[in-house]
Amino acid sequence: MLDTHARKYVDPFIDRTATSFLNTGLTANQVTHVAFAIGVTSGLWIYLEQPLLAIVALWLSGFLDAVDGAMARKSKSSAWGTLLDISYDRLVEISVIVGFAFLYPGSMWALLLLACSIIWAMTIFLTVGALTEKKGMKSFYYQAGLAERTEGFILFSLMILFPNYLTLLTLLFLAVEVFTALQRLNEAKKILKEAE
Repeated sequence: MLDTHARKYVDPFIDRTATSFLNTGLTANQVTHVAFAIGVTSGLWIYLEQPLLAIVALWLSGFLDAVDGAMARKSKSSAWGTLLDISYDRLVEISVIVGFAFLYPGSMWALLLLACSIIWAMTIFLTVGALTEKKGMKSFYYQAGLAERTEGFILFSLMILFPNYLTLLTLLFLAVEVFTALQRLNEAKKILKEAE
């Protein structure tokens, strides 16, 4: 939701950063690799009980993830870059969930359900993107929903900052993901019927 409706407020900063990076000779794919390398450490920082480093790594990688998309739109974007970007995003999320699961095994059942809900929501998201001919500003149709990347980062950050409530926050995240998946499924039914 925030990615869709609040992005316009941070876009000027993202855009300026993208232009600066392109002017220094960096490519979108290089920034994608850097964003991944930073973001995937979040789970390690969680496991090592370094919450501030985990949050900084998570949000810095998220910012660079937005910048690489802006760079791709300003230069020649590639299908390979899109694939890298989407797969790296999931690996960063997996690292956070795995970091929590190893540090707090008592919450593992809730974290496992959260991982399953993310898989389901992303399956719908990517399948609709592949099946529809609609295009957005990205290289495929982007289905908005209650939980987009920013909401995920906010919920992950709350989980990192308040580990005493980890199971409860994980179940809240799960509920948001399930709602988002149902939202996307409902929209997908309409979109795909129109295409028939």
